[in-house]
Amino acid sequence: MRRSVSLLLICTFFFLILSPICSDPFYGASTILHDIRPSKGIVQISWLSEWFAPLKGTPSDTRVFIADSKKPGATVFVAGGTHANEIAGIISAVILVENAIPSYGRLIAIPDINMSASTWTESTIVPSWIRIDSPHGARFFKYGARYTDPVHQGMTDPDRYKHPKGGDSFEGSESRNLNRVYPGKPDGTLTEQLAWAVMTLLKKEKVDIAFDLHEAGPESRLANMIVANPKNLDLGALAVINLELEGINMKLEPSSDVFHGLSHREWGDETSASAFLIETPNPAQATDKGNPVEDPKHPLEERVATHLATIEAILDAWNSDCLPDKHIEFAMFPSWQAIKARGVGESLNW
Repeated sequence: MRRSVSLLLICTFFFLILSPICSDPFYGASTILHDIRPSKGIVQISWLSEWFAPLKGTPSDTRVFIADSKKPGATVFVAGGTHANEIAGIISAVILVENAIPSYGRLIAIPDINMSASTWTESTIVPSWIRIDSPHGARFFKYGARYTDPVHQGMTDPDRYKHPKGGDSFEGSESRNLNRVYPGKPDGTLTEQLAWAVMTLLKKEKVDIAFDLHEAGPESRLANMIVANPKNLDLGALAVINLELEGINMKLEPSSDVFHGLSHREWGDETSASAFLIETPNPAQATDKGNPVEDPKHPLEERVATHLATIEAILDAWNSDCLPDKHIEFAMFPSWQAIKARGVGESLNW
């Protein structure tokens, strides 16, 4: 009897350990299941493979969180984790999932859009995980890499990568950069299939406004930048003015006509969405010794506040000029001022 009980316990242990690996859709779909605790506004949690079935069971399938007011309004899309080392974008999207409740329209958020990039790091010096303390206890978030894991890509990097639409060629590793391969290919590499899945979601869900949240080294010209598709540059300009009144200085530039494959360019050109990319300064991207969380000049809470304030300013600009049935309004939206003053942890859920 004792032996049978022991055997049962051992079998149960291995079932619990292996079931996330072997069962559908967890096998490959989420090597790391990120700690995201949705608000009551989230009415649906899906997998990206529901919009593009070939992604199912791959290391790039990722969760899609949908908050729906069930009232007419705009559909807003927010992506974090295109580059999994750009942690402020990931945390900003997590905070939206854990706090935002729309009263008109919908919010679709993917905090870790390149799940494969979360599974590895390109340096042994930067942290693999970051800790954020909240009133409810410590939370841990994966600090990943810029690129899709080469093991997952399914083929070796080319000597050089050039987008099919033309433009400059880059190092072969850029073929694993999600933000270089849009609109992707349904039969391409894993990264290209991921891009195709995102494009399919944007089209099928008739997304009106789309945000891709990024970071750059503090000395990069991209730090504190909004990049807007030319068709919605006016919304970006109005947002920059309003942000300046709030003491937040953001630069603005349009998508390049010759640099293809970037989200703001291809999302805006190939779907009906007004597309934006937002950049904040991450010290760990300037040097391997930089601290991605507690840097005194560019702390995480300030960067997350900038992302959320910029999203809010662009949505305000949208509402000022859209049709009445395309307003996006929120009964609850995370306060960037509170995050900047009291830290990120205060805005994380239970």
